[in-house]
Amino acid sequence: MPAAVLRYLACLSLLVSGPALAQPANRQTPGYTRVAIETSVGTIIVAADNRRAPVTSNNFLTYVDDGRFDGVTFYRAARRKSDPKLGLIQGGIDTDARRSLPPIRHESTMQTGIRHLDATLSMARPNRANSAMGNFFITVGPTPNMDARGDYIGYAAFGHVVAGMDVVKKILAVPTCCGEGPMRGQMIVKPITIIRVKRLDGTPHPTRGVKPWLIGLNRKR
Repeated sequence: MPAAVLRYLACLSLLVSGPALAQPANRQTPGYTRVAIETSVGTIIVAADNRRAPVTSNNFLTYVDDGRFDGVTFYRAARRKSDPKLGLIQGGIDTDARRSLPPIRHESTMQTGIRHLDATLSMARPNRANSAMGNFFITVGPTPNMDARGDYIGYAAFGHVVAGMDVVKKILAVPTCCGEGPMRGQMIVKPITIIRVKRLDGTPHPTRGVKPWLIGLNRKR
């Protein structure tokens, strides 16, 4: 990895607080794959837990390796009414079917043991099991209501932020409006661009075949 990138990661690691300090941002940890999410307001570095949540982590990394997250947005900021500094931000392909891969099997928090704590990386999904594809969220503050319990399947947590929680909190604080149902009032007025998402560890494994979301872009260039 270039020296400049290593210095940048080392600086980012100093900005993290809370549970994320348990894992360094500037070097690989066995069993995890770090990913840099470069946005228009700063960079967030997350670590996918390959050992405890292999299905969900591999799905996320395939989107990363294919470039399916490049050029999408963080489009939702859900702040708690009791404390607006807490909540979650959500991003990914939204409803762009051209970027989607097939839905994956749900990995329950009861199965993985990964809880929705502060700085947790988790998969968004429709209101049914085995439906997550290319949308994810990051928590600010513990969010135990996202964990599985009883007949409630919860959401598939699969990693955590290791650097850049200041960026996450900045996105959580931006103006919101609109939305329907549980997302009412939570859609970001000016969505935050995800410029590029790249893995920092291991070898990329992109899928083969046509990348339909790139066809129009290639013509414009």
